[in-house]
Amino acid sequence: MSRVHDPSKQNAIDMDKARAAASINVVDVRNFLNDGAARWRKREKIVGILSTDPLFDKSKRPFQNRQQQFLRGESISNRLYELKEIHKWTQEDMTIALSVMDEGLAISFEPVIDLQATPDLLSKYSALVANKGILGCYLQTELGHGSNVNKLETTATYLPQTQEFEIHSPTLTSTKWWIGALGKTATHGVIQAKLILPGGKDMGPHLFLIQLRSLDTHKSLPGRIIGDIGPKAFGGWASTDNGFARFDHVRIPKENMLSKFAGVTDSGEYVTPPHAKMSFSGLLYFRSKMVTNAGWLIAKGATVSIRYATVRRQGEIGPDGLERQTISYPSLHARIIPLLARAYVYIELGRALTKRVDDLARGLSSGDMSQLAEMHVMTSGLKVLVSTTGIQDLETARRSMGGHGFSAFSGIGKLYADFVPAATYEGENFVLDQQVVRAALKTFRGLSSTKVPSLSITSLYLRHLLDKDSAPPSLDDQAWTQPTFAILLLEWRAAFLVQEIANTTSAPEPTAAHRASRAVTEAFVAGRVGELITGLDAALKPREAAVVRKVYLLFLLMTVESGLVDLFSFGLFPASRMQSRDATRGLRLAIAGLCKDLLPEAIGLSDAFGFTDWELDSALGAYDGKVYEALWAKAQQEPLNETDVTEAYQTSIRPLLLRGQKLAKAKL
Repeated sequence: MSRVHDPSKQNAIDMDKARAAASINVVDVRNFLNDGAARWRKREKIVGILSTDPLFDKSKRPFQNRQQQFLRGESISNRLYELKEIHKWTQEDMTIALSVMDEGLAISFEPVIDLQATPDLLSKYSALVANKGILGCYLQTELGHGSNVNKLETTATYLPQTQEFEIHSPTLTSTKWWIGALGKTATHGVIQAKLILPGGKDMGPHLFLIQLRSLDTHKSLPGRIIGDIGPKAFGGWASTDNGFARFDHVRIPKENMLSKFAGVTDSGEYVTPPHAKMSFSGLLYFRSKMVTNAGWLIAKGATVSIRYATVRRQGEIGPDGLERQTISYPSLHARIIPLLARAYVYIELGRALTKRVDDLARGLSSGDMSQLAEMHVMTSGLKVLVSTTGIQDLETARRSMGGHGFSAFSGIGKLYADFVPAATYEGENFVLDQQVVRAALKTFRGLSSTKVPSLSITSLYLRHLLDKDSAPPSLDDQAWTQPTFAILLLEWRAAFLVQEIANTTSAPEPTAAHRASRAVTEAFVAGRVGELITGLDAALKPREAAVVRKVYLLFLLMTVESGLVDLFSFGLFPASRMQSRDATRGLRLAIAGLCKDLLPEAIGLSDAFGFTDWELDSALGAYDGKVYEALWAKAQQEPLNETDVTEAYQTSIRPLLLRGQKLAKAKL
């Protein structure tokens, strides 16, 4: 009798073979992605501490209701700061610890305080904020307004006779809403409110520090109605108490205005800030973090889906006499290999952006406002891009795993649920598109001035319109192997789109702003990818640099493919001389070829992210490849399986059966 083949035993064999097939040194690429070997070692040590602490066990999480997940999240927050004290973690260590958590812990208002508070206010509160002696939240969004910050209704009326501001919610729609950590946690908040001067003059939104709850009892203070807004879509952010708050003529001291740049004199005169958007500078910090976060989230989706597709066998019989590994099918690896490319780019791009924001913060502290407008445009465009593509990529990863991808145990569902609101928080994407385009049009119109403008890093694509002898690149047989060709195409696309909108006498078609914003942002990103490619030889050994160069090239070609409509519209994509052949055939073949070339490297490239099984929390993304055993073990933990006969049998199932049998008059 022939021995029965056990596919579950084949999983580990297939994973080992895939790792052996990779030519790259995973350690070298891992250090590259994690900003150096020293930082990786720190991360590895911290993950080791967290993953072995019983409080951070994730095995029961899928079965917990929202209240249980919230309580767990609060316990985790407390434990993190206990561990910080126990292990003498630095601020960098704590940043790493927070970055590896996937609990949706509430955002602190510390960056806003640091950027906007006066020295006196900082001396009073900075130590408390840093050490969690008070717990903060950022109260911007209202029930009736989100992205349109200028129309926020909450008021902060200055009372010169008492040297106080009176915080008030005049309407139901002025209720602060969606505020992370407000529902049950925060003791204090930084609130965006319209500054009303004596005589009723409205100076627009400004920032104020307000106490929300008693530090003795944690009860809401008088004049404040505070609570949780309820569960979120898809069960996302279950551990976070997004809250609401209404204020009934609450008085706060004048010193509580975050008036490092804009203020009010004792008599009620306004002190004009050096830049009109200073009060929004805290948003730049949050948006900058979204790029790196998106990169690491896509990396998780890529890792899980690639590992599962490596060990999942289904369909045709392969050369080894077994069903083929699903990753070998072009229809599948053409979907999931590109996830690697976006993850690699966004991780590196986000790291560079965070450094730029840190430089901005230092500049603001010394009174240098020169980079504020540029950073606003940059972070707005990137926020739209990474949130849009990140949501799509996580869903692509889930779908690539077929039916098992719908299981909570795949780990992708939670990633998607927690990331999908990124399209609307920190600025609704289509609103931010308009802001990016307005800035682009302003720069474009400056090109016609007698003085040649100095183009910023986000508007370098417009240089092509300044040189009358400059022309779009020509397509040849080697074009798709050259990163510079793709970069130039994307820059010309952005330049022509902005020029078209500027020269349109009537209102542009509804999607024009979205198209132009994406083109402008992708041109900027393409330029940064070109810089990354140039720096690879110094950052990695030749073999690893060659593979990662292909990853970056794949990203550029995918970006070109996504912009084909615009490229054809402006004649940037030459028609094929062979009428019987698709003009985009060369591009698509190049993308397919890169995916095929990178296929043997896929496990190595995804291992280089450095995720542990604890971090992924995915049965289908198990490092050893034993996905079926992991899925079986997870299912045994389902509370419904604690009894063979459910309690619903007596109350519902049995009456249903008896009624049906009686009506059918059947004897069984």
